[in-house]
Amino acid sequence: MTSTPFLLCTGSRVLLPGEDELVEASVLIDQSSGSIVDIQRCLKTPEQLGLSLDQVEWVQAGKNVVLPGLVDAHVHLNEPGRTDWEGFRTGTRAAASGGVTTLVDMPLNSLPPTTTVQNLEAKRKAARGQCYTDVAFWGGVIPGNQDHLKPLVNAGVRGFKCFLVESGVDEFPLVEEGDLELAMKELEDAFSVLLFHAELGDFPSDLKSSDPREYSTFLESRPQRLETDAISFVIKMLTDHPKLRCHIVHLSAASALPLIREAKLLGLLLTVETCFHYLCLDAEDIPSGHAEFKCCPPVRESSNRDQLWEALKQGLIDCVVSDHSPCVIPLKRPEDGNLMAAWGGISTLGLGLSLLWTEGNKRNVSLLQIIDWMSGQTANHAGLGHIKGQLKVGYDGDFVLWDPDIEFEVSSDLLNYKNKISPYDGMRLRGRVERTYLRGRMVFDSIQGFNEIFPVGQLL
Repeated sequence: MTSTPFLLCTGSRVLLPGEDELVEASVLIDQSSGSIVDIQRCLKTPEQLGLSLDQVEWVQAGKNVVLPGLVDAHVHLNEPGRTDWEGFRTGTRAAASGGVTTLVDMPLNSLPPTTTVQNLEAKRKAARGQCYTDVAFWGGVIPGNQDHLKPLVNAGVRGFKCFLVESGVDEFPLVEEGDLELAMKELEDAFSVLLFHAELGDFPSDLKSSDPREYSTFLESRPQRLETDAISFVIKMLTDHPKLRCHIVHLSAASALPLIREAKLLGLLLTVETCFHYLCLDAEDIPSGHAEFKCCPPVRESSNRDQLWEALKQGLIDCVVSDHSPCVIPLKRPEDGNLMAAWGGISTLGLGLSLLWTEGNKRNVSLLQIIDWMSGQTANHAGLGHIKGQLKVGYDGDFVLWDPDIEFEVSSDLLNYKNKISPYDGMRLRGRVERTYLRGRMVFDSIQGFNEIFPVGQLL
């Protein structure tokens, strides 16, 4: 427990809502409630706010930028059941080290998956007392569980994910049109959202290259048409259920952008995310035999990446998430480099803001845009925009001290998630999180490490 009732953060470069530049500000947080109780657009001392020094923990940002805590709305923590892949403790620590103060856990690849209230409670039980960030939960839509969807909404899940192709784990099968009709009828008046892993159709069998170590072989096996066909199908279903928001997770195919544009122009409730790896990696640069680069859908060519960036700038893509999808290192097949047989998923927790800032600097993207994509929009997507994603009175006192100028090289010793393998190993990045605060309490410091007294993250 903290010994002071308030935390005051003052800085000359603070990102506040409604401002088109960084401003001087003083942010006061009540540590008992964890909420922001006052914001002054100038530098204030505790005395000027009517508080004595023994009532306040005073954080002076100095040269650092003060940002709202980030919200990562697509994370696989895998506990219980596959905790050797990742768990709540290691995953939330890694998130906090990258400025994430809230994450939303996917309904797979844990055992059991989050497809019933009973299974959700098993996840919550496993998470309690372990979390360094706040954690919310997505539910899952699988064949036959439509009667569980409204109870899951009432139990607090933020929405539901489904797969239009095999997920890779037997306990979370794909859904077909009949399954979706039942699920969408249940959800369309429940103020929820349905998330789609949007690949659909038959995978090519006549690959030009048969070398399973070559990234080009894997890329050819997941062509863009799988995504465009799936998104066309989602739009068709959405047209029949226009009250239910649908969301495309981890968009990689730029060829689907015209479909998305048309759907939005028609006023359909369609939102879209992409991921750090689709914005920061190129298929042409991926070496053979390195499955740490493998994910589904795949990282595509540099020209495709350019189009995704333009779609983000235009607002056609709404937000950016990690899709942190780890596994134990042997499943990445380091012994033979077989990309076709390796687990598909990229680990990113802790690096996202630095990745987007480094690449965004080359593309005239502002820090305000990046934080909107990683915090404001992701909070809204997860139904948390009333308490998360902005520095605003009444919101949770989640904030980050960020040094935008420092440079560092990614190495395994800097990674805080469980299985320390990364496609960004050796990459030089710009910008580092110096401290992360959750509801007015420090949870991470780049020098001192993590606050180990007691993980203060809550289950939302």
